[in-house]
Amino acid sequence: MADDRTRITTRIILNAILPVMKVVVSDDPRMKKRFDKVSARVQFAALDNGKPHGAALVFEDGALSIEQGMAGPADITFSFPTLEKFNAFLCGKTVIPKIRGMLHLRLLFKVVMLLLAMKLMLPSARPKDPAKKRLKVKMVIYMITTALSQYNKGGDPEMTAWTGKQPDRIYQMSVAGEDDIAAWVRIKAGKSKAGRGLYTRRRPFVHIRFSSVDGALPVLLNDVEFVAAVGQNRVSVEGSPEYGAQLNDFMQRIQALLV
Repeated sequence: MADDRTRITTRIILNAILPVMKVVVSDDPRMKKRFDKVSARVQFAALDNGKPHGAALVFEDGALSIEQGMAGPADITFSFPTLEKFNAFLCGKTVIPKIRGMLHLRLLFKVVMLLLAMKLMLPSARPKDPAKKRLKVKMVIYMITTALSQYNKGGDPEMTAWTGKQPDRIYQMSVAGEDDIAAWVRIKAGKSKAGRGLYTRRRPFVHIRFSSVDGALPVLLNDVEFVAAVGQNRVSVEGSPEYGAQLNDFMQRIQALLV
C-alpha cells in the first residue's frame, strides 16, 4: 500500500504533468505533425492495494485531451503494479511497464516519442535552442501552478494549513512579453483551483513575473535562488513578497517530489 507522499505525487502526475502533454503536442511542430489526424486512446494504469488509478490520453483527429480515471477501452495500455513504479516512470526513471496493445506499433512509437519529449521538464534538461527553452518554461509554469492546487487537494498538512487561513486570493505566474506563458492558482478558505493565462477578473494578490524566458530558466532549474533572482532582476514579485516567498517554498517541495 502506498504512503501519503506517494499518493500525493501520483495525484500531481495525473492532474498536473500528464495535461502538459497537450502543450507539447500543440506547440512542438514535429510532435504536432506526428499526431496529425490521429484518433486513439492511450491508458495509464497503476494499482494501489488492488485498486486501479490512472488517466488516459485521448486523441481526436490530432487534438489531445486528458481523461482522468479508468473509463472505456484503450488502444494501448501502460500498466504498473504499484504507484511507486508509475511515479518513477513518469519522472523519467528506468521502469519497464506492461504494455497491452503492442500491435498498434505506429501509435506506440508516437506515444513513446511523446513520453521522451516530456523529459524536457526534468531538471537535467538544459536546452540551448530558443524554441526548446520557451517550451520548457511554458511546460514548467503550467505544471507547477496546477501542481500547487493538487498538492493542496491531496491534503499536505502544511499546504492545507496555509491555504485554510486565506481569503479569496489569486497567485499569478507569467513571463514578460510572452502572452501565452502565464498561469495562476486561486486560493480561498482552504480550496484551490488552477488555470492558464492571465487572470483578468481582478488584480492578483501575488504576481511572480519573470523578465524573460532566459530569466526564468535559471530560477525554474534551481540554479539561482529565488531571492537572488529578484536581486538580479530575473523575476519581480508584485504584491506581497512574504507570500510570494512562501509560495516558492511550496513549489520547491513539489519539485522535490518529482525527482
